[in-house]
Amino acid sequence: MHSIRFIGSLLVLFLFTAQFTFAQDYTTRKNVTGKLKKMYKKAMDYNNQGKNKDAIREFEKILKKDPTFIDAQIQWAAMHYAEKQFSAAEQGFEKVLQIDSTYNTKVFYTLAMTEMRLKKYLEAANHFKSYQQLETRNQTLLKKADFYYKSSLLIHNAINNPVPFDPISLGTAINSEEHEEYLPSLTADGQTLVFTRNLNGRNEDFYVSRKVDGQWTESQPIKVLNTDLNEGAQSVSADGKFIVFTDCGGRSGYGSCDIFYSEVKNGRWTKAKNLGQPVNTRGYESTPSISANRNELYFISDRSGGEGKTDIWVSYRQADGSWSNPQNLGDQINTPKSESCPFIHPDGQTLYFMSEGHPGMGGVDLFYSRKQADGSWGEPVNLGAPINTSGDEGSLIVSLDGKTAYFATNKGAQLEYDRKNNPQMGLEARGNHDLYQFELYPEARPKSVTYVKAIVTDQLSGDPLEAQFEIIDLNTSKTFVASITDKDGEFLVCLPAGQDYALNVSAEQYLFHSENFALTAEYDFSQPFLLDIKLQPIPTALPDGMAEGEPIILKNVFFATAKADLRPESVTELNRLYQLLVDNAEMRIQVNGHTDNVGSDEDNLQLSEARAKAVYDFLVEKGIDNARLQYKGFGETKPIDTNDTDAGRQRNRRTEFMVVQ
Repeated sequence: MHSIRFIGSLLVLFLFTAQFTFAQDYTTRKNVTGKLKKMYKKAMDYNNQGKNKDAIREFEKILKKDPTFIDAQIQWAAMHYAEKQFSAAEQGFEKVLQIDSTYNTKVFYTLAMTEMRLKKYLEAANHFKSYQQLETRNQTLLKKADFYYKSSLLIHNAINNPVPFDPISLGTAINSEEHEEYLPSLTADGQTLVFTRNLNGRNEDFYVSRKVDGQWTESQPIKVLNTDLNEGAQSVSADGKFIVFTDCGGRSGYGSCDIFYSEVKNGRWTKAKNLGQPVNTRGYESTPSISANRNELYFISDRSGGEGKTDIWVSYRQADGSWSNPQNLGDQINTPKSESCPFIHPDGQTLYFMSEGHPGMGGVDLFYSRKQADGSWGEPVNLGAPINTSGDEGSLIVSLDGKTAYFATNKGAQLEYDRKNNPQMGLEARGNHDLYQFELYPEARPKSVTYVKAIVTDQLSGDPLEAQFEIIDLNTSKTFVASITDKDGEFLVCLPAGQDYALNVSAEQYLFHSENFALTAEYDFSQPFLLDIKLQPIPTALPDGMAEGEPIILKNVFFATAKADLRPESVTELNRLYQLLVDNAEMRIQVNGHTDNVGSDEDNLQLSEARAKAVYDFLVEKGIDNARLQYKGFGETKPIDTNDTDAGRQRNRRTEFMVVQ
């Protein structure tokens, strides 16, 4: 494992002059004389020639004559380490410390490395800490000691406090015996899985499987995206209709590997296109992850300006559809070594990724980090053992509800056989990579997320509409996502917890439709919003004889409790109503106010009329001719739901408008 790989020869560490020159009652290579001096030179000659076993025998002869010869004891221990005889090496270094713990501080470092080999992680951590407290000059080794100190503590705690981990194969519909399957991606509803299959070592292709009655169907190649060379490391959008992926040579690009994209139009994937600069460079770009609202793209690159070998970067979609100059996620996430395979969860705040540069169990480990209030990323958290092992782990994605993680491993045979009896470290590779799932323990789960899935149709004909839709974060008044429905009139958008959202759907020659999603209060996130939106044609487009449209509820117009004062978050929807009137200069509307049945009839009638007038006044102040407007309060006389529940009363408290001719 990378945390305990020995970097170069240990022996070099002990050829330096002792760091302390206080009076001593033991022998050193500086004060040794006579026959012992000749024996030490002979042993060192064997050492320099790489004859470790001969050197060990000579050092043993020396130590038999003088057990206090500290340099001989150091070299004897180092020789045993070089021969991977770690128990003997540990005993040897401990004897050095017994003779004089201040003679050479590097003994603490190397003893700690030895103890890591012996899986004595707590002892190793203590000795790394001792080295850090004594060393004053070697800054390079101090940094390594700090890394290994943290890794030792992490491994000790992880082994003694394993996290729940019960991986289950995704089955033969997805995993094959002869090929490798890895790099999964999943739609928000959890019903479509896209993954990479390596067919012959030189040809990576995309395959897709859909869940029917809770079971994955036989996977099929996505032929329009596959070539005879390598494309993989894909990320599919929440609605399954947009994909970004890595291509290494199958299509023309800027560098060794570039990021491409495709989208579903008329029921088929379009021809893949290069995402272009500034995302792609002459370097290496790979493993993209698209955010749920398609506005953020995370990926890895070895471009200049990074922290290490490959870093995680993010680019933001601009108003014109182009991508911004990528930003490095910084040294909180990226290290001087390699980070890879980022996955941004639909909550928009939890990032899972692989790293060999953060303290870990060994090799490449899986981590997660959470976005902070100021937009920075929190300290990465190791997913722990036995999810992480002393080997390399594969990429990981997490379902919308945060409960299920999907990953690839080539340790499948051992996982199936041994997962109940040996949930610790050191799993060995046993064949091809396959895809597995497991229940992710609560502490590592993302923020709660649900989704809104809608179909938009013409109210009269029932035909699907290609309509514009926009979801606004009412807490910030910023657009969360804006797009157009597909040709079937459908869209799907993920909604993270903790915010209130406004949805507006509109199309030319139609009145708009609005919805409100309050996710700051208690909400059952296992229940998505499934909407059947029927847009009402504006009266000029209605058949002859239809003089009025049905009332349109303004679901994002809010008032202060028991008052007619408009709250600031109402402005977005009222501006949309204003624009509708501007775009349709002959349109006349009536604003209606309604209440629930709490309070007296007279008070409710007055409140409802005052609220309707508040909307009327807003439009007049914006410049709409008051001759085109009228308002009326209905109090509690026209409920649309029961007044026996909080939810029903809330629906009855509403403001609406209708077109009048």
